[in-house]
Amino acid sequence: IEFIRSLYYNKVNDVKFSSSLGKFVGFTEVGVKQAEQWNSDAALLAALNAQKETYCLNNVGVFYRNI
Repeated sequence: IEFIRSLYYNKVNDVKFSSSLGKFVGFTEVGVKQAEQWNSDAALLAALNAQKETYCLNNVGVFYRNI
């Protein structure tokens, strides 16, 4: 299970958070700068990694049962 949060601007993927990497990855010049800033915030990274458990792990059984 992987939690991904992608941020787009003008239909271009600027930044993506991946729980398997545990950090943000920038795809544009602005996105790289944002990723560097957000990756230096340990509390933000911890909160986003916790969302994997909150959203994904609690609901995976429900999704698989319905399939």
